[in-house]
Amino acid sequence: MQSHVRSHTFDAFLHFRPMPIQDNPLFRRLHKHAQKRLVFDPGVSRSKQLPAYKRYIELESEMLKRYHQKGTPGLEVCQARAAMVDVVIENLFLAALDLYATEHGPLPCKMAVLATGGYGRQELNPHSDIDIMFLYPEKISGKHFAKFQEVLAEEILYPLWDLGWKVGHASRNAKEAIEEAKSEIQSKNAILESRIICGSEPLYLDMQRRFASYCKKENSKAYIQQRLADERGRHAKFGNTVYLQEPDIKNGVGGLRDYQNILWMANIKFGYGSFREINKAKLLRQHLRDEMEAAYDFLLRTRTELHLQNRRPTDKIDLEQQPTIAAGLGYPQEDIFERVEAFMKDYYTAARTIYHTSELLKERLALSSEDDPRSSGGISFREALRAHQHLPLKRVDGFILQDKVLSPEQKSVFTEDPLRLIRVFHLMQQFGAKLHPDLKFRISRSLPLIDHDIINHPSAAKSFCSILRSPGEVYPILKLMHELGVLGRYLPEFGQLTCMVQHEYYHRYTADEHVLRTIKHLDAVFQKNTSVDTAYETALRKNDDPLLLYLILLLHDIGKAEGVKGHDVNGVRIAQPILTRFDISDEQQEQILFIIRHHLAMSRIWQRFDLDDPKTAHTFAEFIEDPEKLRFLYVHTYCDARGTAPTLWNDYKDTMHRTLYQRTLEQFENKAVVEQKRKNLKASRHQLMLAREIEGVAKDEIEAHFDRLPERYFINTKPNEIELHLRMVNQLLTQIQQADPTGTLAPIIDWSNDIDLNMTVVNIVTWDRAGLFYKLAGALTLAGVNIVSTKAISRSDNISIDTFYIMDLEGGAVSNEKAHTIFQTHIEDALMHGRRLTSEIERMEAKVKSQKKKLGGILPAPLPPTLDIYHEPSLNHTIIEVQAEDRAGLLYGLARHIYSRGFDISFARIATERGLAIDTFYIDKINRQEPISAKNLSELRVKLNAIINE
Repeated sequence: MQSHVRSHTFDAFLHFRPMPIQDNPLFRRLHKHAQKRLVFDPGVSRSKQLPAYKRYIELESEMLKRYHQKGTPGLEVCQARAAMVDVVIENLFLAALDLYATEHGPLPCKMAVLATGGYGRQELNPHSDIDIMFLYPEKISGKHFAKFQEVLAEEILYPLWDLGWKVGHASRNAKEAIEEAKSEIQSKNAILESRIICGSEPLYLDMQRRFASYCKKENSKAYIQQRLADERGRHAKFGNTVYLQEPDIKNGVGGLRDYQNILWMANIKFGYGSFREINKAKLLRQHLRDEMEAAYDFLLRTRTELHLQNRRPTDKIDLEQQPTIAAGLGYPQEDIFERVEAFMKDYYTAARTIYHTSELLKERLALSSEDDPRSSGGISFREALRAHQHLPLKRVDGFILQDKVLSPEQKSVFTEDPLRLIRVFHLMQQFGAKLHPDLKFRISRSLPLIDHDIINHPSAAKSFCSILRSPGEVYPILKLMHELGVLGRYLPEFGQLTCMVQHEYYHRYTADEHVLRTIKHLDAVFQKNTSVDTAYETALRKNDDPLLLYLILLLHDIGKAEGVKGHDVNGVRIAQPILTRFDISDEQQEQILFIIRHHLAMSRIWQRFDLDDPKTAHTFAEFIEDPEKLRFLYVHTYCDARGTAPTLWNDYKDTMHRTLYQRTLEQFENKAVVEQKRKNLKASRHQLMLAREIEGVAKDEIEAHFDRLPERYFINTKPNEIELHLRMVNQLLTQIQQADPTGTLAPIIDWSNDIDLNMTVVNIVTWDRAGLFYKLAGALTLAGVNIVSTKAISRSDNISIDTFYIMDLEGGAVSNEKAHTIFQTHIEDALMHGRRLTSEIERMEAKVKSQKKKLGGILPAPLPPTLDIYHEPSLNHTIIEVQAEDRAGLLYGLARHIYSRGFDISFARIATERGLAIDTFYIDKINRQEPISAKNLSELRVKLNAIINE
């Protein structure tokens, strides 16, 4: 058996304190294992010791994984991991001392190895950073000290790095550490959470004493302001909501950092180092402390699972990975959706607990001001009131309003009149007031008073609907009602949406948070925060009761309680009794229920159909029935999309949406008037082009352009675009006269960035031919861009004008300067030399698939591809609608096979959202005289289904 032979110098170094072993079998076992495996004969080199350390860590990590899988509390597993690292560092430390003493003689000074950051808190997840500090005495230097530092660094840090750990380190004396803490907030936090691993305890305690003295003398205001600013920045980055579909477990709202942040501030200002101490100071009730610590433990346990599955440090709970994380945490549901639902509800509950309790403590600890709660009366509003007797106050409906803060007059305020649980929020809105922490507590504890009688009480309905009739001021009130549990209790149909994960690519938020976000955007519309908001407000104000849209938005997704599929239909059935309960008139109920039933219709039209075709607006107008419903749906669609994800809406979509709205609105005018407007618009653009005297373009070319294109082109194309197309057609015709036969087939290309759309617009003018669309799509695919949308039109002389709106794969206008050249090379090869692009696109697809395969281990979200082929009589078009996971070459493959089956694409709407391709094609037979048969479409369906299911 190996033995650890210690030199006489080590015996003289007993003031170096070994790591304390906690009274826990798990920690004792760690040390016993180390004593067997990490003891070496004198003179054994570091390189030869390393395999033993690796094996020790491998075995202990496996044991920790088993503890985790058995359901051991998250904090306990993290503490055990920290203890494992302590054992390794302690053994390396003792070996380093022996080595120095053996080779260089007596040790030149005392020192201590400290754990800082998360390691200092003993909260290590599998891939957490390990931060340590070498603490030395002051006023020591010389070559012996330098050598001592060198040996410690080489014998401790190098092995830790060799073990694959990410180690942050610093060497300081007490004075240097405190000076750094004065200038850098993270350093202050590091010392605040530091603990000694091994070494001189007196040296460490001296630094702690001096640090505590510095903190006591220093004004905590600047520190707290900086911590609050950091928190605001983090929260803003994650949408200021707990309810993200893919939350960040560390830095998100209600994440681990929020828990740590409130403790840092409480410690620096008042010396409270734990929630036990805050509870002891009567600033946090016992049940809230228990809930807070349980929530934190759940997040630590979830983060451990996240690290284990990804085999790297990560904090984002991806939608695709949620099923496997839930399974790893022991959720037993076989149905993947039910399992994710159960897990994410627990996550949101934990994050919500941390966020709300942190916010409560910030108020009670007066962290936003310099009032000390211990001297101002802590949580007692009455004591605070007596301290400010000279300030005016107002009594209203059982509440005291002072300094824009509402407080209860009596503890029995809600038992005396449960309707106050609704009215208090209307008062808050009316007076622009906040709720005192005690009042919030009493509300949350009085929720059982909101029973069947209150839910159906006319007075409650009147107060609640009054909240919805304060334009621009609704979201903050409903948000607080929801946070305190009142909204879901009073409107149980809405309560069913609480923490509901939406299993689709579009939504970034849970169902309840999404609804509240839509209302937030309607507030912005009424406040006219931007020019875009102002335009929507102008349209909405034309309705008889524009504020009705608040109620529509609140109820529009109420059907999701019974599942996403058919939620618009189910929503009508669920909403109708609510509207009756709220005493909404029959006429308004009809409007509200129509919008709920068809709230997805407007975006579906402009996403999938040709807006340049007059039949589209005409058909939609017949469906929508009247301008009032159109205006409600117009603004509703905008707010709904904005509340779905921050990046879902953009200028391009807004333009499409506005275009459909305006053209549909025109349909409610006299048809003869509308037709005359269109003729007048074409005539004015004709005259404008003639007046511009476009260089190189003769008058007869302009006449030919206006004669050979349908009226809808001139209605839907801006003057500058018409001029561009005239120039490009001129270039094409000039090319015929100058080039050889092959050269006449070269396309004319205009590639430019549109700063307003934040896209690149590619115009191609060339001779029309069968299969042109798929060749253009293929060349753009090889250029590495994302096709957002496209439109095409042909002149009667077979000159085709195609426009593609494209973006970088990451979004925005195309930034790769080579993309234009690559596209031009490939499209010229295809059109001029008949070269097929299929093999190159297949190679590109194979490369992408190979890269995805390397990632492995991630369960994709269940989203089956769909294909629909149908004839739309109102538009007189055969339409293909595709929804599938986007990939390189998908559009090219679809378009090529549509062509190979004898069809031509007359219109295409291409959209890609969060990796999901949503494409629409209008198709005709290449031979227009040949009818489209059921057999033709059946064969096409088989082939396209095969492509989207690859």
